[in-house]
Amino acid sequence: MTLLLAIAIAALILGTVLPLQRVLLGFLAAAALLFLTQAAIHTAMGFEGTPLSETMLLFNNSWPAHIGYNLQITFRSFALPLLALATPLIFRLGRAAP
Repeated sequence: MTLLLAIAIAALILGTVLPLQRVLLGFLAAAALLFLTQAAIHTAMGFEGTPLSETMLLFNNSWPAHIGYNLQITFRSFALPLLALATPLIFRLGRAAP
């Protein structure tokens, strides 16, 4: 839960400081950066807080299976950071429109 909160706060900050010239490219790049950061942290932490050596035993020493599982977990929990990234951008675009 703290990881999700930290990523959401980072998304709010990124949404506030992104330049408005290229909103779509900046939004996609920021979303990809946040997603990959969250997936990397999930992968490095291990399964349910267990050490990485025990985690690899659970996944039969298969790194692709472990990474795929963590990508799936990250995909399911990425709605809040995505909303936190989009909200400041939408408000800023609304104020910038003529």
